[in-house]
Amino acid sequence: MADLQQAKRIVLDFHRDMDAGLAAADGEAVATAFKSHTIGSEYRWRGLHPFGELTGTDDVVSSFYRPLIKAFGRIQRRPDVFLAGRNDADPDDDGVWVCQMGHLLGLFDQPWLDIPPTRKMCFFRYAEFNRVASAGGADGSITDSALFFDVISVMGQAGVYPLPPQTGSSHIHPGPATHDGLLLDGRDPAEGAETMALVNRMIEDLSEANRVAAETGDNLVPADVLRRSWHEDMIWSGPEGIGATYTIERYQQQHQYPFRFGLSGKTFNGHVARFAEGDYACFFGWPNLTNQASGGFLGLPSSGAAADMRVVDVYRRHGDKLAENWVFIDLAHWLNMQGLDVLARMRRQLGLENFQ
Repeated sequence: MADLQQAKRIVLDFHRDMDAGLAAADGEAVATAFKSHTIGSEYRWRGLHPFGELTGTDDVVSSFYRPLIKAFGRIQRRPDVFLAGRNDADPDDDGVWVCQMGHLLGLFDQPWLDIPPTRKMCFFRYAEFNRVASAGGADGSITDSALFFDVISVMGQAGVYPLPPQTGSSHIHPGPATHDGLLLDGRDPAEGAETMALVNRMIEDLSEANRVAAETGDNLVPADVLRRSWHEDMIWSGPEGIGATYTIERYQQQHQYPFRFGLSGKTFNGHVARFAEGDYACFFGWPNLTNQASGGFLGLPSSGAAADMRVVDVYRRHGDKLAENWVFIDLAHWLNMQGLDVLARMRRQLGLENFQ
């Protein structure tokens, strides 16, 4: 538990210094924070479409953070979940992973990715993963980060929503109902082990359902399969484009069945990191899934192209079942792999690019 707490302190110190720069709209201070807390030129950063993978702190700050500050000005961090753990997805990973989830908040006063500004508050939903090295010359430094954010949500707040109406609800996603997601203090390792085991059982239940569907062609999953690991009044907070749902029944209607019937050729690619602490667990993949649009998902037509889904899941366990799940999917990247660049289309519609 001591190494988890040390990793948390390292990430919190990084955020403290970064947030001072964000709050002051000071790109130099943000750059200094990255140089002080990461391994520098070998640092690896994963960001969602259109940023992708970047190497080295200079590239991360110049490509992502300086334009973000220019667009949103003085930015506040508003975290809802914070946890750390050893990587259950890779037994050879000797680092400690730390996850934080919440919203960044700023005044959207200048264009960002050419999304038109609103001059109003904008909530920038995020989930960030940081790997803290615990061995070798990088001991105590952040070696890898993954920042998941919801570009389509920002587009929606700016009035240039790029997709048909979604099946779930669109709103600012609240944190845990129990208001206990910031695990600043250590937790009994047995609690995290119980949460991780539950998440893994849930994944195996879905894998078994997928195997049955492949054999029978029946994509319907009995609600009782979900009830093995989910509370009846579960809350699933999905990305903009899909939306949020409440209760097992509505989750199946508003996400699970559109996903299962609208996508085919699903391949699971594994996770980069998966860990749990206390009642919380999380994972991300790069990508998690590869699939093909067979028609209907997101209200869009079929596509013959295989496309990757980069996904984050953050879970809260209550007792022996999962109660809440926050999900990020890089839908802009998934659509781009099928030939639909929602940002380029927006630019053309706004007269910022010529039609070819």
